[in-house]
Amino acid sequence: MSYRVKLLMGFIGTANLVIFIGGLSHSISTGFAGFSGGLPFMIIAILVCGMAVYDFWDECVRKK
Repeated sequence: MSYRVKLLMGFIGTANLVIFIGGLSHSISTGFAGFSGGLPFMIIAILVCGMAVYDFWDECVRKK
């Protein structure tokens, strides 16, 4: 795969994941899903999104 295609597809996939997890975390934290106390999930979501962004950087952006 060319560098540009890899970068574009990696960015789109990572952005979709981060947006989905962020929205899920927000809905749980505000009580929309019937849960109260979404702080533990929010911490886990931040860690997972950070790992996804790091993996995108490691696989797609960084030149080896």
